[in-house]
Amino acid sequence: MPLEISDSIMVFVPILEKVWQILKAWWWVPLPFLFWKPFRILYFYFINERWDSTIEKVILEIRMPKEVLKPIRAMEEVFAGFHAIHDVLVWREIWLEGQFQLSFSCEIVSLGGEVHFYIRVPKNFRNIIESNIYSQYPEAEIFEVEDYTKAVPQDIPNKDWDLWGTSFINSNDEIYPIKTYLKFESEREIKEEKRVDPLAGLLEGMTTLKPGEQFWFQIRVVPTRNEAKQWIKRGLEIRDKLVRRPGKPKLKPLVQEAAEVLIAGKPPGAAPPEEKEFIPPEMKLTPGEREIVAAIEEKISKFGFDCHIRFIYLGKRDIFFKPRARFAFGFFKEVSTENLGGFKPDKRIMTKVKSVPFWFLDKRRVYIRKRRLFRYYQKRWPPLFPRAGWTYILNTAELATLYHFPGRIVAPAPGVPRVEVKKGEAPSGLPIE
Repeated sequence: MPLEISDSIMVFVPILEKVWQILKAWWWVPLPFLFWKPFRILYFYFINERWDSTIEKVILEIRMPKEVLKPIRAMEEVFAGFHAIHDVLVWREIWLEGQFQLSFSCEIVSLGGEVHFYIRVPKNFRNIIESNIYSQYPEAEIFEVEDYTKAVPQDIPNKDWDLWGTSFINSNDEIYPIKTYLKFESEREIKEEKRVDPLAGLLEGMTTLKPGEQFWFQIRVVPTRNEAKQWIKRGLEIRDKLVRRPGKPKLKPLVQEAAEVLIAGKPPGAAPPEEKEFIPPEMKLTPGEREIVAAIEEKISKFGFDCHIRFIYLGKRDIFFKPRARFAFGFFKEVSTENLGGFKPDKRIMTKVKSVPFWFLDKRRVYIRKRRLFRYYQKRWPPLFPRAGWTYILNTAELATLYHFPGRIVAPAPGVPRVEVKKGEAPSGLPIE
């Protein structure tokens, strides 16, 4: 019996030797497939950051007059003009030069209770930004300022400073719009006294900060290109599903058709008889369903931007009080709805960690999250840079709701600097050299 077992084992010895020779000679073949994804991420991180460092950016502060009589819809027209900064890149620019679609960021910042409106943009697009703002707000003042993120210690959190912040994600599919300014005001209400401004609560909260405290609110905006407009197609699919509109019939495989002919005697290609309904599916929608369908159609009809929203509350440790920044959550509650879209904090980025199995690492993980949030805010990078993801589509109306220039009547926050002197035209007879 032992001899028989030995003979059976000896049969496999040559096979094992051949397998070992193959592994010894070709062990490296699977490595490119295993390491391709991490290599691709690191490669794009290197070339994207290198190219991004060559693009000069400027911070523009927008100071509004006391009276802003135009409705928020004027800011929607401004964002529609901003969509012109999109570009079309070729293979060499993406893979060899590291180019990517440039973005701009709309920021509202409180520095010790004084609120400022900023737009950070590549310098070569500055004229597009300024011309679109002046076209709707001719009495505004726009001037270049230093980057406020460089005026604080760059190693926050440290022994003297601390921060707390998070990013916001959609509470529903991005196709469902948030509560826009059209829900807050009627287009016929031109006078400011009749407006309800969604930014009023956020600005009031920002003005309550004390010297040594800062609040940074940022919307990173990237215009979507034609090849990236899959969100419109998905919106149409969701709309058709809500209205119970029948889709295109799917082609059956030849094997399935042959089986139907042999078993059921059904001729090939014969379609089932259509059931005619006297009432079309669209007429069976409830009022709530009609509202959702109308909101989706309204969103996909306007220009879209790939966006990411984040905020940071930071200050000196002797006055740092994290609950003071809760007013930001109230602002996002105002523009959120249960049946459509809205915002909620992203727990993957929030500077708070409460894990059960690795509780002893929580302090270190919170520190890493704070450093990463601070750095990505300062660089104005997306959360997964250089990869795509964790962003969402907002159209011009949604962006105008989240970022616009309110007048003093609807937003009487005393900490918002404004243009005190009204501009006037030069006399017609003034000589020009």
